[in-house]
Amino acid sequence: MLKRLVLFGILNFAALALGGITTGPGVTSEWYLSLQKAPWTPPGWVFGFAWTLIMICFAIYMAKLWSYEEKRKTIMVLFLLQWVLNVIWNPLFFSLHLTFVSLIVIGQLTCLMALILWFFRNYVKRSTLLILPYVVWLIIATSLNAYIFIFN
Repeated sequence: MLKRLVLFGILNFAALALGGITTGPGVTSEWYLSLQKAPWTPPGWVFGFAWTLIMICFAIYMAKLWSYEEKRKTIMVLFLLQWVLNVIWNPLFFSLHLTFVSLIVIGQLTCLMALILWFFRNYVKRSTLLILPYVVWLIIATSLNAYIFIFN
């Protein structure tokens, strides 16, 4: 379990790091600062805290889920898809300013994580709660992205 936890932790935080690298100036950029943002947009520090907590919980969840050998191929495909969607959102939104395309990507990621939560709930039982913060955060992030797309 510990090896799996470390592996998924590294993979999750690598996704965050790649996303951060491809974000460029991101939230401090003139482009982002000039956007009309949703009134429920949290302060900047919340994003870093939330993603750190989410990735720790998700690593624990994946380490537990990985023990179901009969579902490993499905688990890996879904994890990799989640990983790619998570990483590509940042450059689409912050670097390329493609708010509609990034909305589609984050919408897909939100649906994928809700599907993972639902599909594997009977396998990991109470540990399903570990990815609930990810799904909730993605719902909030999707709404923030949608607001920016609609009002800018």
